[in-house]
Amino acid sequence: METNDRYSRRGFMKCSVAAAAAGSLVGGTGRPVEAAEAKAQRVFPRWRGFNLTHFFTKNSDQRPHEDYFRWMRDWGFDFVRLPMSYETWTEADDWYKVRESTLAKIDRIVEWGRRYGIHVSLNFHRGPGYCVNPPAEKKSLWKDAEALEAFLWHWRLFAKRYRGIPSQRVSFDLINEPSRPDERNMTREDYVRVMKVTTEAIRAVDPQRLVIIDGLAWGRDPVPELIELGVGQSNRGYDPMEISHYKAGWVNGERFPEPVWPDAEGKAHKWDRKRLEEHYQPWVDLARKGVGVHCGECGCYNKTSHAVFLAWFRDVLDILTEHNIGFALWNFSGSFGILDSGRADVDYQDFHGHKLDSGLLALLRKY
Repeated sequence: METNDRYSRRGFMKCSVAAAAAGSLVGGTGRPVEAAEAKAQRVFPRWRGFNLTHFFTKNSDQRPHEDYFRWMRDWGFDFVRLPMSYETWTEADDWYKVRESTLAKIDRIVEWGRRYGIHVSLNFHRGPGYCVNPPAEKKSLWKDAEALEAFLWHWRLFAKRYRGIPSQRVSFDLINEPSRPDERNMTREDYVRVMKVTTEAIRAVDPQRLVIIDGLAWGRDPVPELIELGVGQSNRGYDPMEISHYKAGWVNGERFPEPVWPDAEGKAHKWDRKRLEEHYQPWVDLARKGVGVHCGECGCYNKTSHAVFLAWFRDVLDILTEHNIGFALWNFSGSFGILDSGRADVDYQDFHGHKLDSGLLALLRKY
């Protein structure tokens, strides 16, 4: 099978595509994955897993659990995305003063990934100069040279730290959910420029590292301008937001109507399976051009009824799987997760002291 030269120079990409073509990759159901040639996404394995939020903000509980990795492996998952804030490993008000104790905890997650056969994708949820969540950074990654230089410095730090670890095990997801482009805050050209220079900075240290960039408009829109750069791209599984973020305060979800799926009469959000397919079609088109595509975040806040959530999410996962696009649930443990989600309408299973949403777990394992 022919492979894309941009990826085949990294042994990980070449091996993954060849294995898929031979039908040797096995999904969570135990059935061989179909030949890669028949799928839109032919570059990445169909990674399936979770986001872990231990380094998500400077106030996060920075105590990762090895058991999580063991359970993921036992359930058939192979991917962890680690959204991180640079504030967790730097001292306050000093971008360049590094706290080694935090980096050692991240090292531990990378090691657990090796031990349990789980790919770890390191993501800057908050990087110097940008975060999708408040508070806003004092400098702009897109407009200020000072912020960009700090952003590059931190990615070089990780590139040096994990140089020599193969991309089968570790990837770098540069910045979480860039906003929709506008002339004032970040143009499309700004985003392309910053992603290019960051990728080049990483490759100058570690030429073989797998780099992934998030789509624009908070992960909704692919960036074909970066195809020639040879990076993977990450989308989201949250639309319609009226379902996934119902009553979520950080997006003013209290204003959303009671979720339904599908909305056949157009009373709530006017989404159905057909509109979902149209929503993901640009990503399918990108994948058919030889770009690795993965859904880096997906899932639903715990205020949407469980039945509506699972009905909608089944369609999301079905569409992604049809095109060989993997996914990472937000999150493993917490208000979107399979553990301790706090849903009022779930008959939880007791699992090692946690409340397990066995219905959601069964759906994820099916795909």
